[in-house]
Amino acid sequence: MTQRGRAGARPGSRPGARRSRDDAEQRSPAAPRVDLAAARARVRQVIEPVIADAGYDLEDVTVSRAGRRHLVRVLVDTDGGINLDDVAVISREISAALDEAEERGGEVLAGEYQLEVGSPGVDRPLTLPRHWRRNRGRLVAVGGLTGRVIDVDDTGVVLEVDGVPRSLAFAELGPGRVQIEFKRIDEADFGDDDADDEEDGEGEE
Repeated sequence: MTQRGRAGARPGSRPGARRSRDDAEQRSPAAPRVDLAAARARVRQVIEPVIADAGYDLEDVTVSRAGRRHLVRVLVDTDGGINLDDVAVISREISAALDEAEERGGEVLAGEYQLEVGSPGVDRPLTLPRHWRRNRGRLVAVGGLTGRVIDVDDTGVVLEVDGVPRSLAFAELGPGRVQIEFKRIDEADFGDDDADDEEDGEGEE
């Protein structure tokens, strides 16, 4: 996850220098009170076209207070997933778009902010066809069923439940949850067993 924002080193400050609480309060005024829901809507309006143009989907954006700043969290995703380089690039583009929007006179966030960009984790609910598509082959729990996603189209999903394929329309499904699978240790392929056996057998008559 990459963090960006407006806050930076202040001119003349020394790394590690300690300041009194009163001095710190004078130098770093508290973030103005804003309607967080309205701020979230403004941020989304600014960054969604930028993210789409870069070839990603905006999955979620939240705005909250973090001490004297506002914290903006953005989740993006795409088919095949994103890596750290992708996150770094899109973070710069989002930050530039927010700054440009405010320079044009349209206040998006009052005061300093910190930007965090990342991708959704496996605990994020599957609510859209693209979420299901990006989890083909995974074990998913939904609507009292647990099955493996074997096919997805714009209308529904095919789950393999107890070895039997079941076609389910999105209209009859609620949010799905990816299930974490741990390979049983007795099924693990350690790969060295045969070599060890051959070494143990060397020299035997």
